Amino acid sequence: MHSIYHFFNSLVSKKALFGEVKELKKFPFDNNLLSCRNDGQFPDLAIRVNKERDIFTGGELIELKDSKTYTVSSFNSTIPTRKKDISKVITTDSSIIKQQMEKAGNDIYSLSVRDVFYLVRGRKKEHAKVCLVNGSFFETISVDSLINNSFAQVLDERLKESGTEISGSVKDILSSIFSVQENFSRVRNVEKASVKLRFRIMTEVKAEGNILNSKKYPEIKDDTLNFVLPCDADEDEKNILGKAELVFDNKTLNSFKIFKIKHHFNGYFLVFQSPLFD
Repeated sequence: MHSIYHFFNSLVSKKALFGEVKELKKFPFDNNLLSCRNDGQFPDLAIRVNKERDIFTGGELIELKDSKTYTVSSFNSTIPTRKKDISKVITTDSSIIKQQMEKAGNDIYSLSVRDVFYLVRGRKKEHAKVCLVNGSFFETISVDSLINNSFAQVLDERLKESGTEISGSVKDILSSIFSVQENFSRVRNVEKASVKLRFRIMTEVKAEGNILNSKKYPEIKDDTLNFVLPCDADEDEKNILGKAELVFDNKTLNSFKIFKIKHHFNGYFLVFQSPLFD
């Protein structure tokens, strides 16, 4: 059986290495749990899909975020999200990710929408914080809305600078054109131009979304490994704890500090916290 819970369990067994490994990508992840592993291409890791999916679907996509400070490193090109359609990850038959997943024996499209997690490590002097966090911690509004509203701000600024006025409906149409990242992130070939143009997005985390920020999230202590899952309802907590009991042995489960934190924009999250050094 494979899942993000099993992946976290494997991290717990090697947690002290987070204080030793210089680059997160060189951490000795359990390859038996993975269907692909890449360097600098989303996803960095993917969990194998389970054929039987009554409790655990598997298939989670994981991006590694490594920083030499207590700030989550920027997201280049890929905007952080809670879920991702696998067809937007695998766009060609020659995709390395597709080849790796098929070699791992996965029926890739049997699970079309995948949960996304981020393995975040921050370091400060001799200390470190590590969080395996669900993408909803960063996606507090939809990606389309984020892009739409960002371009609406650009449009407002240009209209103000030029002294031009347009109707609200026209402005909505113009800003909505750029609401889908794929529509403008493709390489554009302009006639008679000797270069091609492609717009790239860089996403930076605000203080309120920075789980490593000691002032915003003091519960995330130095030298801890944390598993962070959305938990807005009692039923969510019951479901999470039920899955945890199936994966972690009693000794491991009892060693966790389990508590909730309040996101500044996006409800509550349940945290399983373990010290990096026992």
